[in-house]
Amino acid sequence: MIGVAPPAHDPAAPTTAAALPIGAVSTVRTYVAELFRRHRRAFLLLVAVNTVAVISSMIGPYLLGDLVQRVSDGTRELRLGLTAGLFLLALGVQATFVRQVRLRGAMLGERMLADLREDFLVRSVGLPPGVLERAGTGDLLSRITTDIDRLANAMREAVPQLAIGVVWTLLLLGGLVVTAPPLAAAVLLAVPGLVAGCRWYFKRAPAAYRSEAAGYAAVAAALAETVDAGHTIEAHRLGARRVALSDQRIKSWTAWERYTLWLRSVLFPVINATHVIVLGSVLMVGGLFVLRGWLGVGQLVTGALVAQMLVDPLNLILRWYDEVQVAQVSLARLVGVREIEPGRGDASMVPEGRDVHADRVRFGYREGVDVLRELSLRVPPGTRLALVGPSGAGKSTLGRLLAGIYAPRDGRITLGGAELSRMPAERVRSHVALVNQEHHVFVGSLRDNLLLARTGADDAELWAALGAVDADGWARALDEGLDTEVGSGGLTLTPAQAQQIALARLVLADPHMLVLDEATSLLDPRAARHLERSLARVLDGRTVVAIAHRLHTAHDADVIAVVENGRISELGSHDDLVAANGAYAALWRSWHG
Repeated sequence: MIGVAPPAHDPAAPTTAAALPIGAVSTVRTYVAELFRRHRRAFLLLVAVNTVAVISSMIGPYLLGDLVQRVSDGTRELRLGLTAGLFLLALGVQATFVRQVRLRGAMLGERMLADLREDFLVRSVGLPPGVLERAGTGDLLSRITTDIDRLANAMREAVPQLAIGVVWTLLLLGGLVVTAPPLAAAVLLAVPGLVAGCRWYFKRAPAAYRSEAAGYAAVAAALAETVDAGHTIEAHRLGARRVALSDQRIKSWTAWERYTLWLRSVLFPVINATHVIVLGSVLMVGGLFVLRGWLGVGQLVTGALVAQMLVDPLNLILRWYDEVQVAQVSLARLVGVREIEPGRGDASMVPEGRDVHADRVRFGYREGVDVLRELSLRVPPGTRLALVGPSGAGKSTLGRLLAGIYAPRDGRITLGGAELSRMPAERVRSHVALVNQEHHVFVGSLRDNLLLARTGADDAELWAALGAVDADGWARALDEGLDTEVGSGGLTLTPAQAQQIALARLVLADPHMLVLDEATSLLDPRAARHLERSLARVLDGRTVVAIAHRLHTAHDADVIAVVENGRISELGSHDDLVAANGAYAALWRSWHG
């Protein structure tokens, strides 16, 4: 068939591969089957109610066919009153049960959609932290927003309507077979053309819709990155380049949009032709049979009306099946997280102490490119360790490995003799906490934001945590105190205040080991220094690993590790390293001018 060719390449190709996979067909089918098992009672009830509605809708054609047959036979007693009464009764039953069909279908769709959202959220939260860190902003955002929105329509309407359409079609065909078997065979004359058109369409549609969804994700990624880095783009005069990138991705996305639109423009005329063939074949074959005396005129009338009624369910099936094709792509993207190992770890891995040991660790974000190389380090309990070094040396990467966010490619990182990478994530978080410059204020009260760290904490403990990070002053000045609504739609907190809330959560969580990566970067140097001293009092006795970008943090540490080119080049106290006149001494001199 000649027509519009698909775009030459996948619009997502220029971007990096999505960290989250797209679910295989088997994964999607397994999940759909699981959904139906959860809601099989509601689904069977929908089918039963729909069956009653369809059967009652077929009573009218049968009554009319019977009336025509009696007139044709010359019967004087037409019983019009009884026929009209039965018709009105059937119409009332049909109206009642059609309403129930719509209600039950909507309820089933909403429940399945709620399950889908909850399953995706629970599964995503249960993923290893490293997987979520690697997930692209645009990809993750488009799955949570665009894919959920596309599935919302499918779950609310497409799935229930498809079930209704299939039952409707089967019952009408069954009624046609009972009324006039030759007319049922005549309907089959339209099947080859419909099957050929649908096969042509559905062979191309899934891949096209996947590319369309990937194209939208690429556009979302470009726009999100541009907005987040707006000041940087403006400072470096990269606006034209970012606009060109956005234009390129929008052009690729719209090309797939046009291609999928063209596919539908071919399918719909095929469907319309099918309706004409169905009714035409029934009338021609039925008329011939009536002329030969093989079929009654009443049967022909009933058969023609039932055949005409097939138009609605066929349209329903094909329309919503097309919608399901779009939704199937979004569903595959959402259930793709089920193909990632949840990283629950070995429950038998229990630390038997608090010492941390990194033994010949190698790690890289890309295959064949190591950020850390044969790095070894031992941190005794209660030690305050500072990691210093030039940008890109691997300080933050080492911090994330020590916090259990990533697993080493080679070597081992142990806490009390237990490998961090093999421990359940919940157990790792109960021992080790990572705090960096990235923070989040959740929509809700200030109290709710703090209780995330320890749900059973009372107000006195919450105020103590805020006081420990020098946040009780501005918090007590709030009109509603801990009940003040913060986040989107509430009180807008400054970056420094939001960071203090994150640190207060840390105090409440009370882990025995902390990894601090620029935890006070959003505060001015004087306030940061004061806060670090306050935290030092609170965190006394705990193991603290601080990625030090300000060397006064290193000055206060018990041990300083200098990271260069993925290895530890120097290890010792501040005074010892200054006296050694090595890399740390050079950094210290440059820091102090």
